[in-house]
Amino acid sequence: MASSKRSGEPRIPVEDRLFSLVLALLATETGLLKSEILSTVRGYAERYDARGGNANLERQFERDKDDIRDLGIPLETVESPDRPGDNQALRYRIPKGEYDLPVDVRFTPDELALLGLAAEVWREASLSADSQRALTKLRSLGIEPREPVIGYAPRLRVRDAAFEPVRQALDKRQRVRFRYLKPGEHEPRPRTVEPYAMVLHEGRWHLHGRDVDVAAGRTFLLSRIVGDVQAIAGTPFPPPPPDIQDRALADLQALRLSNAADLAVRAGSDAEVRLGKRAVAADEDAGVIRLHYTDAAIFADELASYGPEVRVLAPASLRDAVRDRLEAVAAAHRSGGAA
Repeated sequence: MASSKRSGEPRIPVEDRLFSLVLALLATETGLLKSEILSTVRGYAERYDARGGNANLERQFERDKDDIRDLGIPLETVESPDRPGDNQALRYRIPKGEYDLPVDVRFTPDELALLGLAAEVWREASLSADSQRALTKLRSLGIEPREPVIGYAPRLRVRDAAFEPVRQALDKRQRVRFRYLKPGEHEPRPRTVEPYAMVLHEGRWHLHGRDVDVAAGRTFLLSRIVGDVQAIAGTPFPPPPPDIQDRALADLQALRLSNAADLAVRAGSDAEVRLGKRAVAADEDAGVIRLHYTDAAIFADELASYGPEVRVLAPASLRDAVRDRLEAVAAAHRSGGAA
């Protein structure tokens, strides 16, 4: 019988779980029940409890569905004709025909050569071991996967340099020491942290853990870690609560919702197209949109990159941060011109 958390199981990175989910949903014509997904797909099966109590896992699946759809992958929900309105009988699938490239898409010889080089980076002679295990589990449910779905598994992943050493420390429950540069500070400060979880929020990896120096929980953006991450051997700490990832993500989401910016964007501009997709409110006549954001410094960097295409109306702190960045760019150009 499966348990909610099997001892010795490695942590499954988010992208591996999404990759396995897409693979499984592509491999079936009729679709998979949620229970079949949670009990067989890598990233869920390791934590699945056959006796019940999978509420956190189900919430994770709901978030993953949204992430997959945000990537443009056509994940469908199919209702059972025998049990209409029964959510437990819903099946999920990715119709292969809609996932394939359109028939009118053609590549030049140069483009095909580049695609070939990219394929070498992702090269596998056949399905990866993880994929083979996933397909074997599908067959055990009486579901015969259709012809080879994806003949390779990713080998390269673009992550922050701190990702791998932090992940290893997480697996071993070891404290880590690193230098961290907070926005507005000129020098990084040393931090000693008991790592509890790494979570992906708004496309960026965050470390959530206990800051030993202040004896309190903190969340760190991995991209702000300066230099090497040092694991402190012989410093095991008690395991965090089992729902710590969900709590860390919930805290980040609450922070995002607490920050709102009103922006005036130029009609027809790149800023209007890109920022407009994330708007939670808009006044089209006035050309004003409202967005939520988590990290003011990162958001100010993004807004400054649009130059005159966007103007911050509120809050004043964000407007000042964008102005500071634009003035720094102008000053750098003036210095370069004088030279």
